[in-house]
Amino acid sequence: MIDRSEVLHIARLARLSLEETEIEAITAELSSILDHVDQISSLDLEGVEPTAHSVAQSGALRPDVPVESLGKDAVLSQAPATDGSGFEVPSPGGGS
Repeated sequence: MIDRSEVLHIARLARLSLEETEIEAITAELSSILDHVDQISSLDLEGVEPTAHSVAQSGALRPDVPVESLGKDAVLSQAPATDGSGFEVPSPGGGS
């Protein structure tokens, strides 16, 4: 169980400003989270492989196969504005 002083210490380290009403709620939430971590820590996980997903994943990505890219002329032909060698875009300040 985490107490009020520990919550205030964590908030100070995280540079959080907590209202008085928030301290009680956060104390309860953090205590609940830490209780769950304690429960998990007490489990015998010998031989259990670590996973990134709860279900097996396969074929999530296509093979990375190099292909011929579009030519510069084909790409620039689809642009709304070009300078002949690249795309023309508005300047960040809004001027041309």
